[in-house]
Amino acid sequence: MSSAGAEPVNPDRKTRVLLLCGGQSGEHDVSLMSARSVLAALPSGTFEVTPLLIDRSGRWLGRGETARVLERPGEEAAPGGELRPYEVAGFDVVWPLLHGPHGEDGTVQGFLTLTGAAYVGSGVLGSAASMDKVMTKQVLASAGVPQVDYRLITRHAWKNDPARVEAQAQALGYPQFVKPANLGSSVGISRAAHPGELAAALDLAFSLDRRVILEAATAFKPRELEVGILGNDAPTASPVGELRFEGLFYDYDTKYTEGRATMHIPAPVPPEVALQVRELALRAFKALDCAGLARIDFFYVEETGELYLNEVNTMPGFTATSMYPKLWEAAGLSYPELVTRLIELAQEER
Repeated sequence: MSSAGAEPVNPDRKTRVLLLCGGQSGEHDVSLMSARSVLAALPSGTFEVTPLLIDRSGRWLGRGETARVLERPGEEAAPGGELRPYEVAGFDVVWPLLHGPHGEDGTVQGFLTLTGAAYVGSGVLGSAASMDKVMTKQVLASAGVPQVDYRLITRHAWKNDPARVEAQAQALGYPQFVKPANLGSSVGISRAAHPGELAAALDLAFSLDRRVILEAATAFKPRELEVGILGNDAPTASPVGELRFEGLFYDYDTKYTEGRATMHIPAPVPPEVALQVRELALRAFKALDCAGLARIDFFYVEETGELYLNEVNTMPGFTATSMYPKLWEAAGLSYPELVTRLIELAQEER
């Protein structure tokens, strides 16, 4: 971002990048895996990268402790060595490679906006609206994007009027999925096959969030299609990919256990289905005011031809084997080229 009186840009100087990782959400470990991959991929001749870890309690750690944790997977941060969060001056770009609440939900984006820093990904509005599943559904409904039927349940309602909540669930029909409104990576999601499984599913979801959604299951097990979006105000869509797995839904263990799911890029679906997925994904990206990147997930019911948007991820998993980089690799953009492009997009004026 340019301003009057700014010092002239030295074309030989490396772009200074602050890579934030970890965070306070249940997706802390996923963020660390993503950060290790990005660190290894950013061209050292172009970028000077400083990783900084936010631990599970919200402390911003110093550089030495950050390096120790990233170099030794499975270790937790030690006390002390805390960095003050306002010390983001001096960096050209901040990459908040954080997943879930306190990272992907607009909170860190708001802080970075106040500092004046350029940063990778969506701004406050796009991050917040995409993180909260209920808000996402409401925005996308107004944009004409198809979604499965759902109900919003609050912790207060479940505690004070469980009979009414049970009636709402019954009206939605079984089986159904019970999800915290503000978590990703399938954390806290349960499948309630009948009313007897509803209470335990709600208790789990409410242990993680005060707002929960109940989602209707489709008549047939849907295929899971995903598409990557890249860009700011003129975004483009990647080829469509498909995730295949044996379980009833794509839970956390399936997502992060090697061999439990397989990617198929491009997805073996009719061309008109792939085209519709890409068009709906771009419509959703623009309606939510996203920027930089997003992975947008769909249910495709092959038996009926129905498509439903499932989720918008404004900072998807970013290891070299994650779906988002693999989708762009299929489009001819290598992992190092992709991470470089995202930093360039962060520096664009919107």
